[in-house]
Amino acid sequence: MLGLRFHHHRLRIMSSKRVLRSSTGTVAKITAAPPVQVQPANNQPRKQSSRNPRAKAQKTNISPLDQPTIPPPKRARFDPSVELQAPSSTLVENGITPSREYTNGVSDTTNLTPSPDRPAEPHRTNAPLITPRGSRLLTYSKDTVDRSPSKTGIPRATTTTGHILERACSHLTQQEPRLQPLIEKHYCRVFCPEGLAEECDPFKSLCSGIIAQQVSGAAASSIKSKFIALFHPSEDGQTSQDQAFPTPSQVAPCTVPFLRQAGLSERKAEYIKGLAEKFASGELSAAMLINASDEEVLEKLTAVRGLGRWSVEMFACFGLKRMDILSTGDLGVQRGMAAFMGKDVKKLKAKGGGKWKYMSEQDMLKHSEKFAPYRSVFMWYMWRVEGVNTDAVEHM
Repeated sequence: MLGLRFHHHRLRIMSSKRVLRSSTGTVAKITAAPPVQVQPANNQPRKQSSRNPRAKAQKTNISPLDQPTIPPPKRARFDPSVELQAPSSTLVENGITPSREYTNGVSDTTNLTPSPDRPAEPHRTNAPLITPRGSRLLTYSKDTVDRSPSKTGIPRATTTTGHILERACSHLTQQEPRLQPLIEKHYCRVFCPEGLAEECDPFKSLCSGIIAQQVSGAAASSIKSKFIALFHPSEDGQTSQDQAFPTPSQVAPCTVPFLRQAGLSERKAEYIKGLAEKFASGELSAAMLINASDEEVLEKLTAVRGLGRWSVEMFACFGLKRMDILSTGDLGVQRGMAAFMGKDVKKLKAKGGGKWKYMSEQDMLKHSEKFAPYRSVFMWYMWRVEGVNTDAVEHM
């Protein structure tokens, strides 16, 4: 048996060798490659990363349940409804978080960006105003936010720009639950935190309103570009609204014929010149519009030729971001309120009725009184009832 096994083993070795003869008679021996050895399967678990709490538990013989679980870091998202934390050196009163960037009516903060959350009050100017010299004015400053109204001449701020729209919508729905679907469908960007951060140049905004009176949007845009070009002549003759709007001190000395070169009517040229003179003399100013009450703003501006009550109300609402304005003379607001109260506006239109064809001023004031001090927001939603496009007045 041993001899037979040795014989078979020898035959296997000999069969693994091949002899090749070349054309020259040389012999080359090629030995078969040794068999590949297969490594035994490794049933050991893969080495865990040191960052894995389970691997640490195996090393230290501690149960994985006893190891603290560290969740992966989440990317922070900006939520405009969350107030910013106040710096340690600022004062916080009545739930208002002031910022280091707040300025009063005389400080120049040209290079500062308005805080996304700052004190606000429905009956005051909530937009940053730009003066002819480029300064930025805010109603509430870090020096006045905690002072007595008897010393500052303005009421205490009751909320912030990050919360005032939420508070307004909550008040509207409490007074009239039927407004809830309308509010959920349309987001009021005018009074949202981003909207309240938009800067307003009072002189530019009021001039743009005069230019846009009784003309189409395209015509108003063309006249405005030509008006700006009067003070920024270009060699190629092209005009652009990207150039700086002229200041009151630039416009006031101009003659009416010169201003009419922009395509203005004689009456509108007189209006703009008179407005510029009032700003240049200091009778009107951004500081006055910051400190004035709603009634004072309407009284001061309607005294200017060319500025009717409707124009001033639109400026107070969309420019100054005052939140308790209701334009009873606006047909869109009349139609919206009438439709919201269940009236057939088509029949009302057919009957005529002059300026108050859809709803009387007395009825509008009576039914909107409960929405104070957020009647500007209520008015904006009444426009939405009738699908009125307010882009023209929102971006004057």
